[in-house]
Amino acid sequence: MLLRQVIGNVFRRLRRERGITLRELAEVAQVSVPYLSEIERGRKEPSSEILAAICRALDLELSDLLAEVQFDLATAVRSTLPVRLHTASIRVEESAPQRIGTSSPQSYSTTAQTFALVA
Repeated sequence: MLLRQVIGNVFRRLRRERGITLRELAEVAQVSVPYLSEIERGRKEPSSEILAAICRALDLELSDLLAEVQFDLATAVRSTLPVRLHTASIRVEESAPQRIGTSSPQSYSTTAQTFALVA
């Protein structure tokens, strides 16, 4: 994800949260509507002067914009990281054999084996 896309997404989200139209924001920031639209869609990378003008129009400090951008970038990076599953190795250990039987002389004696999973 490109920085300009994240900046554009943040501007669009904040503008909509404030209930401001694209045209209204463009007028207050003294930026053309098509250019502001391109910024919001992440197609244009605004200069620091344009960023400052849009921030002023949104009543937003530049540091707050950058904090929002940082959060969105970190979220985007985490969502694209491959998931790594950590699996424990499993070892099968045989326990000592046990004699199973009954008091009946006609029953057969067998040896039972039990296994334990050790992680």
